[in-house]
Amino acid sequence: MSSISSKRIKARTKRKIGIRKRIHGTPERPRLTVFRSHRNIYAQVVDDLKGATLLACDGKHAAAEEIPEGVDGKCAVAYKVGRTIAAKAKDQGITTMVFDRSGYLYHGRIAALARGLRDGGIEV
Repeated sequence: MSSISSKRIKARTKRKIGIRKRIHGTPERPRLTVFRSHRNIYAQVVDDLKGATLLACDGKHAAAEEIPEGVDGKCAVAYKVGRTIAAKAKDQGITTMVFDRSGYLYHGRIAALARGLRDGGIEV
């Protein structure tokens, strides 16, 4: 691993810790956390009081959804993941979530996933 990428990982981890100090998931309003790799995006809904994952989805298992105009490529996959998580959450009676961006900038794929959640009817 090069020194630049290890510095980026350390900086993101530091931001993630700062975010997690302020954000907590409850049974009424669980936390949606995101992990972004180069090829894929992963999202899971966590109840921090139980310490359990309620739902999970990634780009490989996202359902085929209508994609809005102007969204393509990896952002389209992230949008599908958001819509899939929203559908699964509604089935379990979850209507609001706390969005944990895990130290990533709220831009691109992270924003597309949040947009998919909102379009799916979840308040983020």
